Order: sequence, then C-alpha cells, then structure tokens
Amino acid sequence: MPRKIAFLGGGGVRTPLVVFGINESARRLDAEELLLYDIDPERVEVIARLSREVVRRSGGSLRVSVARSPEEAIEGASFVLNSVRVGGIASRAQDERVAIACGYPGQETTGPGGVAMGQRTIPVAIEQARMVEKIAPKAWIINFTNPAGLITQAIMQHSNARVVGICDTPTEMLHRIQTALGASPHEVECDYVGLNHLGWIRKIMLRGEDVMDRVVNDDAILSQLYSAPLFDHDLIRALRLIPTEYLFFYYSRRRALENQRKQGSTRGDQIALMNETLMQSLLQSMAIHDEAGALQSYIDYLNLRSGSYMKLEGEGGSAFDQEIMPEDPFRAATGYHRIALQVMNALCGTEPERVIVNMRNQATIPDIAADDVIETVCRISNDTITALPVDPLPNDVRGLVLAVKAYERAAIQAAISGSLRDLRKAMLLYPPIGEWEPSAELLKLMQWK
Repeated sequence: MPRKIAFLGGGGVRTPLVVFGINESARRLDAEELLLYDIDPERVEVIARLSREVVRRSGGSLRVSVARSPEEAIEGASFVLNSVRVGGIASRAQDERVAIACGYPGQETTGPGGVAMGQRTIPVAIEQARMVEKIAPKAWIINFTNPAGLITQAIMQHSNARVVGICDTPTEMLHRIQTALGASPHEVECDYVGLNHLGWIRKIMLRGEDVMDRVVNDDAILSQLYSAPLFDHDLIRALRLIPTEYLFFYYSRRRALENQRKQGSTRGDQIALMNETLMQSLLQSMAIHDEAGALQSYIDYLNLRSGSYMKLEGEGGSAFDQEIMPEDPFRAATGYHRIALQVMNALCGTEPERVIVNMRNQATIPDIAADDVIETVCRISNDTITALPVDPLPNDVRGLVLAVKAYERAAIQAAISGSLRDLRKAMLLYPPIGEWEPSAELLKLMQWK
C-alpha cells in the first residue's frame, strides 16, 4: 500500500531539501504523497510550490500537498517528520542577543538559547506526539526539531509514540574524516559516543587498522574536520578524542563570545535576514510564474547558509562576507535530508544499516539511565531500531555528559511543571550556565514561554 508522509513544520526553509530526498527514494519508500502542515499558511504554500518544482526538475512522481490542520497531515501517515521552530527565527535571534548581553555565547541549542528553545518546544512536541499516538499509532516520528536529543527524550517520556531523533552533525563529522583520509565510506568505521550536540569520535578504523593516533597527531587532517578553526589541535591531542562542533561552546566559550561581540551580530540575526531575502525573492519569481528562478534563489540561499556555518562564532566573520562556492546542495553527501532518508529507508528495508541517531539508551551506556536518550550508532531495519553496544564513557568526558543529561531531565520536568524554580534548577545543573543568580535575569529577558 502506498505510503503517505506528513511533515509538521513544513513551511520551514529546509523542506524542499527533504522533498528532494523523499522523491528520490519514493520507489524504495513506496511514498505517494507528502503532506505539509505549518502554522503559517501563506509561507507553507510558497514552500509547497517550490517543492513541487523540485519534484518536477527531478522527474519524480511524489505528490506534495498542504494540510489545513496537523490532524489532516498525520492521519494515515507512515512517517511524521517533525521540524518545528516554536516562536520562529525571531525568538532564536532574541535568545542569542540576550545570552551575549548577559555574558554567554549566543547559540540556539547550547547554553541559555538552548534552554529557552527547549522550554518553548517541549510542550508543543509532546502535544504533537500524542496526536500521532492517537491518530497514526504505527507511524514513526522522525524528529528534526532541536534540541533534538532533549525533544526526543521528552516525546519518549510523555507519549507512547514511536520516535527517533536525527541530527546531521555526527554524519557530517564522519564524512569529513573519510574525505581527509581519502577513503570511501565503507572503508572507514568510527566509534562515536555522547548525546546530541555533545559527542566525540574516540576510534577511527581505516580498512581494519586503528588510525586514531595518526589522525589526532596530523595537523593537516585535523584542519579539514571543521567548517571553521574551532579547536586548538593540542586540545584534541590532550583528550585523544575528536569533538563534534558544538563542543566549541563548552571548550571555548570565551572565544565564541568574543567573536560574536566583535562581529556585532548573531547567527540567528543573520539567518533571519537570509530568510527574509529568500522569501521576497521566491514571491517575486512566483508572481511571474518563474519557478526555475525561484529554485535558483533557493539554491543560492542554501549555499550561503551552509557556506557560512560557524564562521561567525569561530572566526567573528559575517555570513555575507564569505566567498561562497556554487554547488548543488540537493546532491550533497550529508545533511538533514540525507540522514532522514537513510533512517526511513532502513526502517522500510530488510538489510540492516548502521546510523547514528538519538534513541533510548537501554543498557548501551551503563552510566546513563535506561530510559534516557543518547546519540549512538544503531542498527536499523525492518521497522526496528536497536542501539549497538559501546564501551563506557571516556573518563575525560564522563562528568560533562552526565551533567548535561541531568540538566535535560530537569529541563523536561520544568517544561511539564511550568515552575520557574524548577527551570532555574535546570539552569543551575547545566554546565554552560551553572550558576543560580544569572538565571533570573536570563529568564526575564529571554522569550522562553
């Protein structure tokens, strides 16, 4: 029976990328229709129209429609993609500005910005999951919504919906390692451990040989692993672990803050401007039925956004001062649309695939509770996801992982209780904040409700 796929938050700017991936895999997924829902009806119509042009250009048959309600989108769906931004990009930008003004790096998923984003999003994500549980109980929720690990855990703890959290950060890191080693994906296997936006590579096997020491002692290789010069190479050697990019906001907080203050802007502000420019361009092109021109504007937007990633925080540079290489982002080897399709295809197939996702710990990491969500390598096939065994957490990161997980549990409880005291406790437990007094000012200024 042909599958219907729902997309909650379908008016988002990454939707056409996901449409491309689903259309490309439509036969394998047996996907017939993708139904988009968004609280902004005008915006989702524009994105749907652009998405149809993506399908037309690709020569596919996927039908892209717009739902009038989340219930309409979800009913009968086999997969429910969840990518919502409660409060919009304006709330992100405000959170980041407030964090910087209060002496913390401004970032949407880590630090004070991540706290505010989580509190706004947790109740909405749980409500949507319960809707899926009721209307389409066999459907898988593919959770894109950030902070991905925190939101996935909230859904698992407060609904019976089937959910897996995805993030392209680990797979992007694996791809960069493969490229730096001049190897193909099947020749490299990495041991990854951690939580969402808090993960490390601790072993790299190249054609059966452990090359971790070679990698961490080679400046030329390490320089290729990040989109901006984030980590001092001696830091990586001291840990003998390769951190994913978001550890920059733990290990180099002062530098991140200094770069943001020097630039005088935030990533959220810059993306808000990019988004506004994009929508104006799309509307102008579509007014004269120039769908090809609209698609080119979208491709230029994606190249600008991805090409400027982490430049502001890592270098103090503006997104609009970067030399952006023209590429076809739809054909990129990594990205949210790639990891989402990898998971969906694996769930529909019988051949097991190894994918790093956010899933219930069970007994994978002994230090962490069984019902907590971790980011780890899982075997996915035939409608099941199973976390693979890993070694215990490395001593050098164990304390940080456990502290952040304690914060996540407290943050979910605060969102459920609505208690300001509970939320300030969560912020006290959270290493990027870790103090009681500043939380009062942060919560007063941030758009956390």
